[in-house]
Amino acid sequence: MAETTHLPNVTRVPFSAPFAWLQAGWRDFRSAPLLCTTYGAALALFSMALASFLYFTNQFIWFLVLVGGFMIIAPIIAAGLYRIAQILEEGQQPKLGDVLGAIGRFSSDQFLLGVALLFLFGLWVEAAYLIYGLSTFAVHRSVLEFLTFMFATPAGLQMAITGTIVGGVIAFIAYAIVVISAPMLSREESDFFIAIITSVRAVVTNFAAMSLWAFLIATLTMLGIAAGVFGLIIVFPWIGLSSWHAYRSLVQTPEPAA
Repeated sequence: MAETTHLPNVTRVPFSAPFAWLQAGWRDFRSAPLLCTTYGAALALFSMALASFLYFTNQFIWFLVLVGGFMIIAPIIAAGLYRIAQILEEGQQPKLGDVLGAIGRFSSDQFLLGVALLFLFGLWVEAAYLIYGLSTFAVHRSVLEFLTFMFATPAGLQMAITGTIVGGVIAFIAYAIVVISAPMLSREESDFFIAIITSVRAVVTNFAAMSLWAFLIATLTMLGIAAGVFGLIIVFPWIGLSSWHAYRSLVQTPEPAA
């Protein structure tokens, strides 16, 4: 499939558009429930295994850092969900092979996007480590000790506020870069730079609606994690499918050149 070599048009959408994307994503979920729940279950099991490892090695406080990092790289993990939504859009029924093919068929442009997100993830981890290190000389080896420090001491509260601000800035930069580029690159009709520029343009052009979309994604994800991460079985596929509809709503994709 030929690549698009110019910037596509970005559509202005109303503030309420994210709710329509969620509705369309839920409709897709109901059209392929087994595939979607399997996708979500794989992510939930991996998250549970990681949380268990951190807990039994007395490193669970870093789970909060990894949650923030997950919000950054999640759009890349959703590659198979974009394929499910695309196939449903074409009026066909997706199969497991379609999902596995989308996951295993990463293009060089998708790889570059993943590298960019991993860089931002690493930046977030280093920032969290630095903020924590500057906030206390103590080593909190249990979750209870860490939470007590964070919520019951002035230094801990300052750490939480600073970490939230810094993490929020890094997360929003990552969001602006990837929210449209990830599903856009899954169509194999664009390149890394055009996809990123289009994603940022979509966020800037529809700042109110895209801010609401970011809030909804973060809220639903946190609710899924709060439900013992098993809430991600439903929430993650729902958001991934909805993200495809966000892309289709915001970007006027030209026909590829022959």
